[in-house]
Amino acid sequence: MSAPPQAAPARPAGYGRVFAVPEFRAVFAAHVLSMLGVVVSEVALSVLVYDRTGSPLLSALTFALGFLPYALGGTLLAPVADRFPARRVLVTCDLVCAGCVAVMATPGTGIGVLLALRCCLAVVSPVFSGTRMATLADVLGDGDLFVLGRSLLRIVAQSALLAGYGLGGLLLTAVAPRHALLITVGTFLASAALLRLGTRRRPARAHRRTDTPPGLRALLTHPRIRLLLLLFWLPPAFSVVPEALAAPYADALGSGPAGLGLLMCALPVGTVAGELYAGARLRPAARERLALPLLCLSLLPYLGYALRPGLPVSLLLLLVSGAGSAYTLGLDQWFVRAVPDELRGRAMTVLSAGLMTVQGAGMALAGVAAQAVGVRAAVAGAGALGTLCCCGLALAVRAGGREAETDPAGDRNPRQS
Repeated sequence: MSAPPQAAPARPAGYGRVFAVPEFRAVFAAHVLSMLGVVVSEVALSVLVYDRTGSPLLSALTFALGFLPYALGGTLLAPVADRFPARRVLVTCDLVCAGCVAVMATPGTGIGVLLALRCCLAVVSPVFSGTRMATLADVLGDGDLFVLGRSLLRIVAQSALLAGYGLGGLLLTAVAPRHALLITVGTFLASAALLRLGTRRRPARAHRRTDTPPGLRALLTHPRIRLLLLLFWLPPAFSVVPEALAAPYADALGSGPAGLGLLMCALPVGTVAGELYAGARLRPAARERLALPLLCLSLLPYLGYALRPGLPVSLLLLLVSGAGSAYTLGLDQWFVRAVPDELRGRAMTVLSAGLMTVQGAGMALAGVAAQAVGVRAAVAGAGALGTLCCCGLALAVRAGGREAETDPAGDRNPRQS
């Protein structure tokens, strides 16, 4: 379709084969602990700030600060992922997070310091995520097992959003926010220990300084990598709109807090279901063939909001849209195939940072649009505009694939095509 097809195995690999790799089990367990630490620390810190100040604005700001510094960390620190051994970067990031949270839990820490430390966590996060994803390719190879391993980590992230906030809320009924923060210090330290003891030491991917301080020129000037980054970034900027507007939409439906909770859960549940099905039941070649059609269709259900649906139909629309996110499994294979080994760490870091940044921007713009035209029109408009963008990107990928097929130089290095 848009990339040279990879030889497919006789049957789907399935997630079981991924867990058969000992190093992946360590990376997966560390990811679970790290995600729980991040989510619980967000809840505990938000409650702590509100208890200290009584300000809803400052309490909400603790969540917003989880998005805003991503671009800074992903841009300035991206080369770190390739310039130093991956295991050292991962363990150091976990230790930095544990240290920041430990200071947060110290009695008497000022509000300004708490928010600054929250920013530090967000700056470190894209480096950790990018390095971990690059490490997956070292552990699992850059074929189907990498795609399935990355899919599992995404599923954990989505599940953490569903369970982590509830777990954090329950935890805060039993312990004070500072004590909950101390528990998350333990999860970060346990993650660091798993990565240190459960993964092999590998040399740094790049041994020379990059051509620019951020080290992004080699990525952003490469047409195929640039296009694939847009494929990862732009659709989520539109897909987050219903979640950003869930509270006013639930109020308009008169569904109360229960309806709000269901609306917040529907999209992640659909995403997890779609990824699990595609990863377990489809062959690698089928996932690549379906990537662009699913990309173009994934935001279409949002158009149904223009028909003023009730809660059940709204939930169904979100579930179907979330399931369409299975297109990312095909994109993962194209991306790891396109990026040279020595740039893989920073490429994954930039990918992670850009993804969080565009989602934060999408949420903000959703609020602006809803203020101007109403919630239903804002969601339907996101579906229409997002679908047009996705179709345009799909056409660009197809055109790029045809050019690669007709260019005699295109086969000299498959990683550069």
